[in-house]
Amino acid sequence: MFRIILVVLLSSLSGVAFAHGMSAEDQARILNAGYWEYVQLGATHMLSGYDHLLFLFGVIFFLTRFSDILKFITAFTIGHSITLVFATLLEINANYYLIDAVIALTVCYKAFDNLDGFKRFFQMPSPNLTWMVFGFGLIHGFGLSTRLQQLPLGTDNLVLKILSFNVGVELGQIIALSIMLIILAGWRKTASFTRFSKASNIGLMLLGGLLLLMQLHGYQHTQYPDDFPLNADDHSHIHEDMEAQSSPLTAYPVKFNSKADSSQDKEVQDDALPSDTHSHNGESSHSH
Repeated sequence: MFRIILVVLLSSLSGVAFAHGMSAEDQARILNAGYWEYVQLGATHMLSGYDHLLFLFGVIFFLTRFSDILKFITAFTIGHSITLVFATLLEINANYYLIDAVIALTVCYKAFDNLDGFKRFFQMPSPNLTWMVFGFGLIHGFGLSTRLQQLPLGTDNLVLKILSFNVGVELGQIIALSIMLIILAGWRKTASFTRFSKASNIGLMLLGGLLLLMQLHGYQHTQYPDDFPLNADDHSHIHEDMEAQSSPLTAYPVKFNSKADSSQDKEVQDDALPSDTHSHNGESSHSH
């Protein structure tokens, strides 16, 4: 029973896990987009990328000197820019569920480091944070690249499109960091910061763990759909719908001009749909 409840919970949260993916609307808008649209898309993607933002929040949580903040954010920026640009340009790809699962682990790592986990549990100093942030930046950049490669980028001016998207990512990062720093600067002046800083990082670690479970759940569903206790056919539709938001080849919008459309017109439109199109209204069935 507990397993069934857990699967239902993860299925409902999986929709949130795709919140910073590339939607069908993004894919349609980018077809004839200019560089400014790529900048906007990069900024929006970063500002909605809760896993990236949680990691950055953990990095700056205890930093008070501007030079330290600049050092670590620069290391992260260089790291994710390298993989974002070159992985996209060279079409290096991987299962984005697994990449996002690793990104979730980076959130857990930084929270564990903030809690002095290495000293408490392993009796050793923490690894060099600058290099760790740089390395994690490479992973985050690969995650950004897997999302960018879901778009119909084409081949014309590809480098400039990628760079424009990266500029947008940096702008979104600056906006997010500015808000975080203002909040943290104000919070540090209160007594509650000392009392709740530990609890905040425990919460950060739990959020990273939840994101990890969500991404692994999505990966297992795509690889082993028959291993889940719910009706395999109905349950897989949840992920088909999520994939439709991420793939430009699965979006088939059907619009009716008026209520007076004839049944013949509707049949013609229905014929334009792929054979595996399904409905959740209970009135129609689908074939595989």
